[in-house]
Amino acid sequence: MSHLARRIALGVVAAAITLLSCAVPAAAHGFTSTAYVDVTAGEAGHVLTKLELEYDLYVVSTADTEKNDDLFKAGTAAFDARDTEAQGAALNAYADSAVAYVTKRFAVTAEGAPCSPVKSGDLTIGIREDVPYATLLLDWTCPEAGEHEVRSTLFPDAETFVKDTKTIVVYDLGGISGSAALDAANPSFSTVLPWYERFYEFFLLGAEHLLFGLDHVLFLLALIAGSRRLREVVLVATSFTLAHSVTFLLAALGLVSVPASIVEPIIALSIAVVAAWHLWQLRRPAALGDHLDRSGWTRLGVVFLFGLVHGLGFAGALGIQEAWSWTLLWSLLVFNVGIEAVQLGLIALIFPLISLLRRRSPMAGHWVTGLVAAGVAVMGIVWFVERTFWNSP
Repeated sequence: MSHLARRIALGVVAAAITLLSCAVPAAAHGFTSTAYVDVTAGEAGHVLTKLELEYDLYVVSTADTEKNDDLFKAGTAAFDARDTEAQGAALNAYADSAVAYVTKRFAVTAEGAPCSPVKSGDLTIGIREDVPYATLLLDWTCPEAGEHEVRSTLFPDAETFVKDTKTIVVYDLGGISGSAALDAANPSFSTVLPWYERFYEFFLLGAEHLLFGLDHVLFLLALIAGSRRLREVVLVATSFTLAHSVTFLLAALGLVSVPASIVEPIIALSIAVVAAWHLWQLRRPAALGDHLDRSGWTRLGVVFLFGLVHGLGFAGALGIQEAWSWTLLWSLLVFNVGIEAVQLGLIALIFPLISLLRRRSPMAGHWVTGLVAAGVAVMGIVWFVERTFWNSP
């Protein structure tokens, strides 16, 4: 192996090891939380908000910051029992603490003046992505009409229970409707923001989801490692893109809904299968030649089928379980564009290195892509077992 080929091989392996070492968590979406907020105009001078918050996180964060041990005991016991009625009762028994936690971290202003919130009705429990979510209704009295601003710092990193929280807001105020994605870097938005600024947040949200959703990244890495020519990687990437776009949009329109308990294990299995496919091809003597027969159409079909499942995973990242407004649907399309931007970037970065290595030293390319595929396959199997058995009811 030449000196250059050796350096390229080390670079490819180092990049793969970095990804795999970061991939230890079994659920790529398990370290973030998403809050959902609907904001609508009420009677004159009033704004109505419906907040949906992940129940167990809500209970633990509220009990910790409001120093309410009784809420922690009652709330966690109800969560462990998987009793939604008891969960609602626990929150309503300590409603003052539950509301105080939210109103200290979520605010509505009108023309720069703060609005005053009052709880409207009992807290209720629903299910999103197979986990309980608490719904809190607040009625805000605003001193002025006109431009509204919504700010959310719910479940900050400083509380250490999650590493990141996204707040997806859908609003219809004063004849202005739209959607926004809030996080620690961008905690607020104004209803007079131009449309392209709101869409940019969803683009970043999609890009971050693929980049830090290591199960999807490893699936893509397995596809790249198993493609010898640019035409192959373009075809499989296109197949994957078309498939996950189909199910993502169907989920956004409320036409498809599959529980995360089914989607997540299949995503893990898809990683192992695609990586193992490459390992199976490498065992053939022709694998070192320039005319490797990979049963391309079969591979494309398999990738497409798994892509359909990954699309449901992307939809699950935003908790899509029902038809949303067309306004939000456009934001979700931008979210998908963000996913594609990162996908194309990874292909542009990794595939040329692998191609150069194969040209310089076919044997080195054989072993490096084999090692990468083996590592990806192992992670896929580990995740599949964890998501199927360890996280099962």
